[in-house]
Amino acid sequence: MCGRFAFFTDPVSVARSLRIPPPDDAWHPRYNVAPGTWITGVLRYSMDGDPLFDELWWGYRPQWAGKSGPAPINARAERLDSSRYFRGAFHKHRCLIPADGWYEWMPAEGGKQPWFISREDRQPLFLGGIWATFDDDTACCAIITEPARGVAKQIHDRMPLVLDDESLTPWLDPDLNERDAIRAAVHHLEADALISWPISRRVNRADVEGETLVAEIQL
Repeated sequence: MCGRFAFFTDPVSVARSLRIPPPDDAWHPRYNVAPGTWITGVLRYSMDGDPLFDELWWGYRPQWAGKSGPAPINARAERLDSSRYFRGAFHKHRCLIPADGWYEWMPAEGGKQPWFISREDRQPLFLGGIWATFDDDTACCAIITEPARGVAKQIHDRMPLVLDDESLTPWLDPDLNERDAIRAAVHHLEADALISWPISRRVNRADVEGETLVAEIQL
């Protein structure tokens, strides 16, 4: 699964690398992004078909589901095309969620031990997501997950869908809307590009912030 991540790279540099306009609003690095919050630096296509950075609520509940509908933070890749709840967004409203890495917890003596997983070259990751209209002015999202691979598999059986660099543009393409075409054009980042290390259990508290959260500790 993906229940916590960090995004501290300046989104202006992310926008430059993707050749899109940078976000308009002030931005602050976040080392402990938790569900049920606004995610800054989320890239998606607008209803007009233009790529943009935006703020989306992390908890997917499309407007048509009503206020009593579920609001999952993750969507399993295996169910995207078969689930009525996710199918429309998978075909039409995909998004990229920039992150420097995500947190996962492994059973350990004295309680679960958190780990930080990132690219070995420390470049930003791009997590595949889906979004939907939340109300008239805002939108919400879920991060797609898949079976864990590489170092992530040693920690948890699920991981976010991390896209390789060549898949970013087709993933956002609103005209690419057939399942087989999407799967042929989009690929996850190779597992050997990921690295992990243990970190302080301070990250367990969602209100704790700061770059020390991603510092490696000795077990």
